[in-house]
Amino acid sequence: MKQIAYNKYALYEYFVIEKLEAGIVLEGAEVKALRAGNCNLKDSFCLLRNGELTLKNMHIPVYDKAGAFSSKDSKRDRRLLLHRSELDRLAGKINEKGYTIVPLQLYFSGSLIKVEIALCKGKQNYDKKRTIAERDQKRALDRELKNYK
Repeated sequence: MKQIAYNKYALYEYFVIEKLEAGIVLEGAEVKALRAGNCNLKDSFCLLRNGELTLKNMHIPVYDKAGAFSSKDSKRDRRLLLHRSELDRLAGKINEKGYTIVPLQLYFSGSLIKVEIALCKGKQNYDKKRTIAERDQKRALDRELKNYK
C-alpha cells in the first residue's frame, strides 16, 4: 500500500468514529497526476446525495502531458464507490446532528486507487486545545526519553 496523500487537518478538526475504504472514479490524466504524487485533501469533504457518495474539493492538478481531451477542472466532484449497505448505514448516521464524512487518505491498493473515508463528529475549540496540549506533552516526553538513553 503506497500512500499518495494524507489529511492531517481532518484529525485536528474531527473525532473519527468509523473508517471505511472506498473506490474512486477518476480519469486517465488524473491517475497519472496521482502517480506523480500530486494531490491535496485539506479542504475536501464527502456529500451523500441521491444514493451516491461524492468527494468534493479534492485538488488534483492538471497533468501537464495530458492531451486536449483531459479534464481542465482540478477540483471537480469525484464519485466514490461503496456497497449499497454501507451507503445506507452512512446515510442513517449522517442525518444525526454533527456528523460528516471526511477523506483521511488516498493510496494505491495494488493497481487501484482507494480513498479512506471516515465518519466524523466535529470538535469544539476546547477539544482542539486539549489535542494540542496532549501532542505537546507527548513530544516533551519523547524528547526526555531520547535524552535519557
